Amino acid sequence: MNIHDLEAFVAVVETGSIVAASARINLTQPGITRRIQNLEDSLGVALLDRQSKPLKPTAAGREAYEHGRRVLRSLDDLKAGVSPGGTIGGEFRLGIMPYLSEAALSAPLDELRNQFPQLTLRIVTGWSPQLVEQVARSELDAATVCLAEGLQPPDNVIGDVLGVHSVILVAAPSLSVPKAPKLEDLSRFPWIMNQSGCGFRAFIQHRFEAERLPFDVGVEAMSADLRMSLVARGLGIGVLTPAALADSRWRDAVEIIDAPDFSPKVVNWLVHRPPAGRLARPIATFGEALVETLKTRRPFST
Repeated sequence: MNIHDLEAFVAVVETGSIVAASARINLTQPGITRRIQNLEDSLGVALLDRQSKPLKPTAAGREAYEHGRRVLRSLDDLKAGVSPGGTIGGEFRLGIMPYLSEAALSAPLDELRNQFPQLTLRIVTGWSPQLVEQVARSELDAATVCLAEGLQPPDNVIGDVLGVHSVILVAAPSLSVPKAPKLEDLSRFPWIMNQSGCGFRAFIQHRFEAERLPFDVGVEAMSADLRMSLVARGLGIGVLTPAALADSRWRDAVEIIDAPDFSPKVVNWLVHRPPAGRLARPIATFGEALVETLKTRRPFST
């Protein structure tokens, strides 16, 4: 089995096409195709579903990909361990959930680039459950995610807590939400939420369903600013952190809902697969810088 063949296969799985894989590893498209065929001949099984677009691995291909990523990472670890001065290079595939993207892509990203100039950063965004799954499948090296308080990352990943943040409910005065509402009162109103797939939305929905109460999502919107504008116009209840409310241009158009029996919190995590190997230092550096950045975010005060 040839390492170059394995590298080409991994690139196709991660990019979803021969063309993109060709650009990533600087090899012609026929060269990529030939290397994958060599690997399939060596293993005696088809690794790619060539009828799908983008290209997807077969069941055997998914298993080969996971093993292949570990092999390539081990080689990168070996190179980093014996290179002069311990220079860390190769890829660092980092996932960031939308809420943390503004903080993570500022000072922490600059710190990574300064300390590890030979490291190639590949950054993707997504919802926390999706990112955790990608880390568990070795499709990402690390990810910053938010989980509702009480929830833990799965056992097959390492999770470091970056901080805990309160989450507040807000609504326009025109919505006429009762003072100090119970959960039953809140269930009578529509909610303005992230799209399906958001882990915190799933947590809130589960809380309502556990009490056998309806949870009506009136509007789904990806943009935090759009969600707040809809809340300010009285279309439903919104959920956000105090820091996000402090930064929102709609803060004076809404009021905080003080619900005694519903005061959820979110925990920020940095997750990665064990062992971190050559990426242990970059992961730690990124996590420390993100903690410092989150500390400086302006809190909301009434």
